[in-house]
Amino acid sequence: MDFDLSKAQKLLQQSARDFFARECSLERVRELMATDTAFDEKLWRAMADQGWMGLIIPEEFGGLGLSPVDLIAVVEEMGRACLPGPFLSTLWAAALIDCAGSEGQRKHFLEPISAGDLKATVALLEESADWNPEAVEVRAEREGKDYRLRGRKEFVTDAEVADLIICVARGNDGLVHLPVESKAQGVRIIATPGIDATRKLYAVEFDDVIIPAANALAFTTRTEVALANATDIALVALCAEMLGGMQWILETSVEYAKTRQQFGKPIGTYQAVQHQCADMLLMTESARSAVYFAAWAVAENDQSAKLGVSLAKSYCSDAVREVGNHGIQVHGGIGFTWEHSLHIYYKRAKGSEIMFGDANYHREEIAGKVIDQTE
Repeated sequence: MDFDLSKAQKLLQQSARDFFARECSLERVRELMATDTAFDEKLWRAMADQGWMGLIIPEEFGGLGLSPVDLIAVVEEMGRACLPGPFLSTLWAAALIDCAGSEGQRKHFLEPISAGDLKATVALLEESADWNPEAVEVRAEREGKDYRLRGRKEFVTDAEVADLIICVARGNDGLVHLPVESKAQGVRIIATPGIDATRKLYAVEFDDVIIPAANALAFTTRTEVALANATDIALVALCAEMLGGMQWILETSVEYAKTRQQFGKPIGTYQAVQHQCADMLLMTESARSAVYFAAWAVAENDQSAKLGVSLAKSYCSDAVREVGNHGIQVHGGIGFTWEHSLHIYYKRAKGSEIMFGDANYHREEIAGKVIDQTE
């Protein structure tokens, strides 16, 4: 395989970079961070007009029908701009609907998502904060033709602005994915403090929420497969986003090292600073290879896709933190100030590091997959 984007994908990426430079400046990011939801309707609509809400949604449901490789070309630029708002949450939910929904459900939900008319998120985590679906304990009791949903989900991204929350619950026969309107009776959304102000977190309580059984996206073992496949898409996108953040930190740090002077010469002439920048470049480009391979493997439904996704996430989780650390070291005292934008990317990095499982979680996943292949 070719570890590079095609000409068309590079043009797509450049158009995304130009768009975010124009529509999502760091000044605008700071303004959105200070709001309760970090959501900008005008920006969301502008992105929808570009077709990005439906990048990988099939054409028959209003999307562009592109591949995960095309997706990461755009999402990398979102990470470079530190884009606030519910794009990743909606992408995860859309992927789950596409993997688990019936033809009618896919049409019903994916068309408005593609058009930018529906924002969605997935409620998976609970008090244990365990990303393994086996840890799900929230109950969805079957009562005739309905499910009665009871329990509390934690760390649900963008729940306040989402129109639809897909709750992963424990039914009578295994996992069940229940689409719940965020304004439905019995749903309570509670803001949760988080390190990354560009991606708001919430707890969601379900107090005897009634959902028709016919609305459930999938049943029994199929729910686990659908959730795993949808999460792979979201994981690839998150890794691409982290890659974009690393690229911004690298470029900003190198530029600072060229212009900041100490003892009459640029600090970039000092070997200790050069080593920091060299390490950032190494980690960023290594992450790029891992992310591109994972996206390709998912796009081609390659047998190494699951392993590739966990490899990308385990590496990026460590690399994005270390690149942030090196960036702060290069900048010195100004890197700790609110006035400089480095802290925005570092906080995003820390939040992304643990999202969908940290490096240790995915190293365990890798070990398990390798053992399964050797048996």
